[in-house]
Amino acid sequence: MANLNKVMIIGNVTRDPEIKYTPKGSAVVDIGIAVNRTFTPEGGERREETTYIDVTLWGRTAETAAEYCKKGRSVYVEGRLQLDSWEDKTSGQKRSKLRVVGENYQLLDRRPGGAGAGGSGGGDEEYSDRPPARREAPSSSGGGFSSGRNTAPQPPIEEDDIPF
Repeated sequence: MANLNKVMIIGNVTRDPEIKYTPKGSAVVDIGIAVNRTFTPEGGERREETTYIDVTLWGRTAETAAEYCKKGRSVYVEGRLQLDSWEDKTSGQKRSKLRVVGENYQLLDRRPGGAGAGGSGGGDEEYSDRPPARREAPSSSGGGFSSGRNTAPQPPIEEDDIPF
């Protein structure tokens, strides 16, 4: 039988993340995400319910999340569920906690400075407030191959043109 352990959540970051490093040097960040659900029970009065979810990110994903996932930001996280179990040192009781191990994330709101939100963790992308470098179309002069497409210069891409 097939198995699947996949989680996708959208919510708001509940606290500024703090980056930590394992003894072997791997970065790890724990962030909290609040997910809101609005519903109307049979009584007809609209209610809102909030679920708080702990998410752990590793490696380069953790490093970028520590920099960009600030409290209040809207974020989409993909990952898997993991059950942590331990024995409470003070009471001796067995404890457990279900958490999400995030594999990648994307910020959904705009950055405070007005630039578009970016951030899928797990990649080697560089983040900056500068727009991406524009590639110039090859010149069709000088003989040789021509694609037949219009190679007239295009206007530069503005940050507001980028859909994310």
